[in-house]
Amino acid sequence: MENTHCILIGAPVDCGKRNRGCLMGPDAYRTAGLAEAITGLGHTATDLGNLAPADVPETTTRNPLVYKLEENIGWTKTLSAAARDAAKSGMPIFLGGDHALSLGSVAGMAAHAADQNRPLFVLWLDAHSDFHTPDSTDSGNLHGTPVGYVTGRDGFDAFPPLPAVVPTENVCMMGLRSVDDAEHAALQGSDVTYVDMRAIDEGGIKAPLSEFLARVAAANGMLHVSLDVDFLDPSIAPAVGTTVPGGATMREAHLVMELLHDSALVTSLDLVELNPFLDDRGRTASLMVDLTASLLGRRIFDRPTRSFT
Repeated sequence: MENTHCILIGAPVDCGKRNRGCLMGPDAYRTAGLAEAITGLGHTATDLGNLAPADVPETTTRNPLVYKLEENIGWTKTLSAAARDAAKSGMPIFLGGDHALSLGSVAGMAAHAADQNRPLFVLWLDAHSDFHTPDSTDSGNLHGTPVGYVTGRDGFDAFPPLPAVVPTENVCMMGLRSVDDAEHAALQGSDVTYVDMRAIDEGGIKAPLSEFLARVAAANGMLHVSLDVDFLDPSIAPAVGTTVPGGATMREAHLVMELLHDSALVTSLDLVELNPFLDDRGRTASLMVDLTASLLGRRIFDRPTRSFT
């Protein structure tokens, strides 16, 4: 991942759930110094600013609980096109915004991978599996549906047809600790690789991630990483509306990012669900910037240390 050109795409998506505040996320990343962290590592960065959702005519869904369907579809159209275009010239980094932005970012990256005659793999770092469909969600919040959409599950009739579907066997979820019954049943009937926090507690995070990365490399795949704030334990990352105790520690999260850097496989990144309104003096935004820096080559222990002789 040497001399990477990072393309920052502001995605102030705040319609994937009912708790407000994620629309402030992109600017919080900028304030926390994301671009400076990237260029400080020898990479280059272009900031495309904050995008806006496409206009979509009023539509209907079978599930009356679905929240802000048209706005979510509009964002999916905008971000899919932005991903497909930006990926031609660098590594898109989507600054969210809630996780509904991945309906578009992953769809666009899958289309770009297909343009290159390569498969897209997805690493989903999240407390939740987000494997619902508009039909199955009992909250109506579409930030819980991106993986269902990009893997071609039924129920997304109102959404743009996928130029390329991500096969379920190309998806790895890590950090799971809150999965609804409908998602649980669907996942067990799929080829998705899922690593919950008990598995991480018992065996560590390196082995399952290394196994997945080896599969990506063997297939000459492109890798999209979707990092949700709630992958992290809320004690270190409080700025999220869907806190679930028992998440990844700071060192586990940095290890994931360092292993991803070592693999040189990552071609795009989501930074999602940051709600600055819930943060503590910007520490969650700063941690997410630090994790991005680890993905791009920074090491925690690469600084000169004091001698005690």
